[in-house]
Amino acid sequence: MILEAGEEGILQSDMWKNLGVTSREGSRLALKFEEKGVVERRKVLHEGRWTYKLFSQTKLITIDSIIDCPCIVCEELDRCFTGGETSPINCQLLTAWIDPRKELPEQE
Repeated sequence: MILEAGEEGILQSDMWKNLGVTSREGSRLALKFEEKGVVERRKVLHEGRWTYKLFSQTKLITIDSIIDCPCIVCEELDRCFTGGETSPINCQLLTAWIDPRKELPEQE
């Protein structure tokens, strides 16, 4: 429910109403989610009252998130494995795709 709310988040009160639990149970759930790091609680003013809005710390995975992964078109894919000569651990293209701030070594 919180994940589906996306960037807008969901009011804590809407969450517990949708779940059919009391406000006390809903608050405890939200606090547990926050402690585990899966939810961020932000204090917001809603209709003149202070409440909390919940935002998921988990993001939906879609094909768009991996469409330009270099592994998809890599000629070494069949021979790429941890401990092999070609490995995801030492692949410069994969490293650069994961963290674009890292520069690739110059090709000779």
